[in-house]
Amino acid sequence: MSPLNMVVEQLVAQNASLPEGVAELTELLEILQLLIREPSVVGSEDSFFRVLRRELEEVGAEVTYYHGVLVAQGDRPHDLMLSAHIDRHGLLCTGPNEFQYAAFIAGNQSELTGDSVSEQMLNTIEHRFQGQRVQAHLPYTGTYIGQGHITRSYICPERKNLIFEVDGLEHLQPGTPIAFLDRLQFNDGYISAQLDNVLSAAIILFLFRCGFAGTALFTAQEESGRSWRYALSWFQRQQLTTQRLVALDTSPYHDRAAADQQLVTLRRKDASADFATGITQELADRCTQLDIPYSYKDDYITAQNRTRTKPYSLGRTEMGRLTAATDGAISGTTLQVPTTEYHTPNETASLASVGAMIRLLQTYI
Repeated sequence: MSPLNMVVEQLVAQNASLPEGVAELTELLEILQLLIREPSVVGSEDSFFRVLRRELEEVGAEVTYYHGVLVAQGDRPHDLMLSAHIDRHGLLCTGPNEFQYAAFIAGNQSELTGDSVSEQMLNTIEHRFQGQRVQAHLPYTGTYIGQGHITRSYICPERKNLIFEVDGLEHLQPGTPIAFLDRLQFNDGYISAQLDNVLSAAIILFLFRCGFAGTALFTAQEESGRSWRYALSWFQRQQLTTQRLVALDTSPYHDRAAADQQLVTLRRKDASADFATGITQELADRCTQLDIPYSYKDDYITAQNRTRTKPYSLGRTEMGRLTAATDGAISGTTLQVPTTEYHTPNETASLASVGAMIRLLQTYI
């Protein structure tokens, strides 16, 4: 039995009252399998943008590509706006046989404030990559140029970045992006891969196939703190404001039990700004109507901080930075799939959560 057929059986067992959702989730996972194989290392997303553009144009979306943002629109572009960053963590060759975490290279550090989730988790994931296979690509075309494996990773206190020792890629020139060798894995009702944030891109593409007629923004370089600038530039170019922008993403939890307490994660705010109350409550109300368990990530972090000597940050998201930069003129909220093993090639989400996200967003079609 194929992995996708096994997924079908698992979903039926979890939610036998919604058999039509089985075929939809299977189609979504087929899209996800396709997109996951395409490299999109932060700062080198061009080849992924081209793949995404082709897929969107095939289903009739009007697609425009600007520097750092791909915009797809249907017949009712202002009904609802979705966004998803499409960059994924990876390595960058920065010198002779020298490899650094691409998001935090020196050229990006002016955008980093020290209180993003990515930065705070750097020490947590420092040693998770030993033995991980990686593949190098030409920066613009995405052409495959070699494969190796990570033998060691450690944080350099001087460069304030994660440094990798890699066998097999000694020939690379500085500026070459290196992606984790990533494939979608299925296991007992869960999927695993580097899901952040290709999962959201796959969901939006699936929605357009289903007839979504709003606007979707696919942004670059979120992991290095730049994506909100590309989104803001598009809004300014169009002379638009909105309170109905929904950013799709994954949301990290420390263990499976905590992640499975809800099927989708909402937010009222992050460390930068309060989100738009109207669309946040609208999503919560629709979750209630659809019997989808949800929680607010800012409430979860606040509760965790009551027992911690060093508090967690609420995080600085693309939505919060957009809201703060425009004094609330451009705002919305976030909708996230709870995951574990965040920012690794083994990030894991439940099929039930992915299915719930699809059901919720289909109410806007």
